[in-house]
Amino acid sequence: MLKFGQFLLRNFLNLLIAMTTLMICNWSFDINFWISSLLAIVSYLLSNIIIKNIQYLRYLKRNGLNRSEYKHIQEQLAEAYSLLKNLNRNYTKVRSISMFKQLLEMNRLVKRIYHIVKKSPKKFYQAEQFFYAHLHSASELTEKYVLLSTQPIKNKEIHLALQETRETLEDLNNVMQKDLQSVLATDIEELKWS
Repeated sequence: MLKFGQFLLRNFLNLLIAMTTLMICNWSFDINFWISSLLAIVSYLLSNIIIKNIQYLRYLKRNGLNRSEYKHIQEQLAEAYSLLKNLNRNYTKVRSISMFKQLLEMNRLVKRIYHIVKKSPKKFYQAEQFFYAHLHSASELTEKYVLLSTQPIKNKEIHLALQETRETLEDLNNVMQKDLQSVLATDIEELKWS
């Protein structure tokens, strides 16, 4: 969330405050150097907390979110990241080239949506269905597909189940493309009016 530039600015301001505190305590009030140093460290830590909170609140205000919404979005992103890692593991275990391509495309879609929402948390609300339903379904289906495809026993039931899963994943892939379009819809509208 907080960019590297904000980190540098915050620490620069903290150092200025700490050095000013050290000089004022040591020269103006004639306090012992070690006590002045301790007060400078305390002022550094306090100013760090205050400035970081100000930066955090400005970030939330810029994105039109409150703290609880942002926390919820971050939790959903963390869960989505674990499901994304699961998808990454599963698509490399598939033996069929067509299924590998299909899962690779799905994985790319998931990554795009994830990174867009991570960069702009307000877009989470345009992709809620993706986070609450589609991503979970994709993860579970790929896991079951990989499990069935790696079994040594291949009968009609397994082949039928694998075919149905491939078709379901193809449908889910199409739904995820629509999710990506809905996430990008506001950006497209902004470009049209620019």
